[in-house]
Amino acid sequence: MTILGFDPGIATVGFGVIRSEGSRQSLVRCGVIRTPAGMRLSLRLSQIYRDACELIDTFKPDAIAVEELFFNTNLKTGIAVAHGRGVLILAGEERGVPMFEYTPLQVKQTVAGYGRAEKKQVMEMVRRLLSMDAAPKPDDAADALAIAICHARVAGSLLNINGGTICSTI
Repeated sequence: MTILGFDPGIATVGFGVIRSEGSRQSLVRCGVIRTPAGMRLSLRLSQIYRDACELIDTFKPDAIAVEELFFNTNLKTGIAVAHGRGVLILAGEERGVPMFEYTPLQVKQTVAGYGRAEKKQVMEMVRRLLSMDAAPKPDDAADALAIAICHARVAGSLLNINGGTICSTI
């Protein structure tokens, strides 16, 4: 199974593509979609959408996993990120790829074994799980890989295979 993970953003969107076979995952590609500061929001969203569509068309994922948003203190930034998340979901939906969403807590728990794990711990586990020489850079790409790994592990669990409801579909 090929999984495309997205870490939503507006200035930087992380993406990670992995292949999952049984309990093993391997890296296919990771990186970021960047939009220039000062660009109109509508143009940024359009670029994110086009780039996401290109990733989907290139890697033909069997599933797309997207991180749910966690609003901290900056509501204005959160709303812009939500717009970016929306176009990622639209790109996958229009191409008929099953979409799944995970909270940051679920991703950390699944990848690092602790829902309050620090970013460095998650990045190190991503490195280990994908047998990489170094932790993926930038952080947004590492987060996207963690989201993809989370989906691989949840989708491959016996509970989910046997009709469980661990995954929430969008």
